[in-house]
Amino acid sequence: MIHDFAPELDGIYNIREDESEEQQIKTGRLHENRILGIMLKFYLEGKKKVTTREVELEYKKYFKDIARSTISTYLNMLKKEAMLIKERDGRIVYYMFQEPPPKAISGFWFTRLFCIDPPYFYRAIYYASLYSIAKKIVIENAQKGNEQVLEGNLKYLIGVIILLILKNRNEKCTLCQFGKQERYINLIEELDSALKDRTDVLPSDLLEIIKKEYSEIALFGGMNITEEQEEIEMIERLLKFAYKYNKDIEFQTMVLGRRLESKSLQKTGIDSNPLDIKEEKIPD
Repeated sequence: MIHDFAPELDGIYNIREDESEEQQIKTGRLHENRILGIMLKFYLEGKKKVTTREVELEYKKYFKDIARSTISTYLNMLKKEAMLIKERDGRIVYYMFQEPPPKAISGFWFTRLFCIDPPYFYRAIYYASLYSIAKKIVIENAQKGNEQVLEGNLKYLIGVIILLILKNRNEKCTLCQFGKQERYINLIEELDSALKDRTDVLPSDLLEIIKKEYSEIALFGGMNITEEQEEIEMIERLLKFAYKYNKDIEFQTMVLGRRLESKSLQKTGIDSNPLDIKEEKIPD
């Protein structure tokens, strides 16, 4: 996913390092934290009731595999702790939150309850999947000759959104009681560097909208994205940005290309003049 949008972060963006897992301490609390994070991911999608099987399948996507019986045990423990309630429909047992997850709570207390990986990675994957759908829409509807430009602008915007989502994820990982804070702080620095290269000449109003509405999950003020969310509607919103800020995005793309080329030359030991973007101006 990330390789298409930020190749230099491929292989490190999804790193998670939990001291509790490595040292085999507080593993019970760790599993509960992760399961609640999975429940939260489903909740934000609009799916309020989930089965043990659904939790098991999601757990495998984000964490080291554990037995289904273990997941069932912790789901029932969370029920006893009054975090979840259980509902039976024939042979199928569903679990759901006793109370809706808290909103506008500090990241510190939020990570005490929920692992944030599932909801944030789901949000990033959602936008990445939009791009493949959007390409077809652009080809069918864009004015002749503008298809590649519009498609490139859209991809660029989605890439920035995904990087911001990953940064938001890592900022909360630094607050997690189970994680290695230094590792996540280093990841934030790398994400900040990638974002600076991709956004420092974009208009502030565009960045403000992307940061507030698109790159944060709903519980922290972001736009609510559910299973029922019309993908076409979201694509149309992003395409409006791609049209409106066409020149700005094209210029930022050009600047980024020169920066990446300069960094590549530096890595290979070839002298190159650093890019001073202060002297650059967006062409009229």
